[in-house]
Amino acid sequence: MLMVCGEALMDMFSVGETRTGVTMDANVGGSPFNLAVGLARLGQPSAFFSAISTGFLGERLMQTLVAEGVDTRAVARTDAPTTLSVVGLDAHGVPSYAFYGDRCADRQVTMAELALVPASVSVVNVGSYATVVEPVASTQRALVERQQGISLIAYDPNIRLNVEPDLARWRDQLQWMLPRTQLLKVSDEDLGLLMPGTTIDAFAAEALAHGVKAVIVTRGAQGASGWNAMAHVTVPPVPVQVIDTVGAGDTFQAALLTWLAEHGALSADALGALPAADFEAALSFAASAAAITCSRRGADMPRRSELA
Repeated sequence: MLMVCGEALMDMFSVGETRTGVTMDANVGGSPFNLAVGLARLGQPSAFFSAISTGFLGERLMQTLVAEGVDTRAVARTDAPTTLSVVGLDAHGVPSYAFYGDRCADRQVTMAELALVPASVSVVNVGSYATVVEPVASTQRALVERQQGISLIAYDPNIRLNVEPDLARWRDQLQWMLPRTQLLKVSDEDLGLLMPGTTIDAFAAEALAHGVKAVIVTRGAQGASGWNAMAHVTVPPVPVQVIDTVGAGDTFQAALLTWLAEHGALSADALGALPAADFEAALSFAASAAAITCSRRGADMPRRSELA
């Protein structure tokens, strides 16, 4: 079972005005939430570790998880409200973002909830803002420590400065995770924020020196690059008519984990020894999946039948 840890929220998009206000279109979301759904769509035994509200928005989040086949045994329910990410246009037509998450459900994952996560899970994936806001951040660190040597630890920083604007907090999390992570995926945009002036090659070498077994840097229109002890590979982006890039990174991670699982490479030893041809094939598969998501509106991730 692949356990995805992190936030679940509602993305609220302003779609027009009414006589007395605005019309909003609410969509289920949150990077880890999307990843859990993406894994299930690709045929992997996916589970989600978070806290979700018992209110009507939380019920909608739970409905999606169940409908998509995500295991919800590690989801705690709470009467705290659901986090909202509100997107609209300002007076100049520029997108304006507002985030409402203080004391909301997805932050209220305490040490007591660790008992919900079976020790036998094959993968623990962490990332995004749940790794830097409390109390959930401390709970996730405790889970990562508990699963060392038991589960593969996968990490994607996925920086959200509208939630935690202090980059020092994100950098501290990255440095804490490096010696505890076997599979690290990071975008070049996030890497530029975390380690300005550091080349991706230098960062990959540092991560491998800390014990990371495979480092992947996604580079948007320049494709993706990967490093392990055996190889350094780069794959080009898949040509596609882009509608938007929402959920592309989550799809890439879901597809990467899927390829590794399907090829018996979802372990620290296998990652470190993955030969160049296989590493390239894994990244190409992930890039193809991400391209499908980019060709559709929102975080509409592909199903396994859509990928060769």
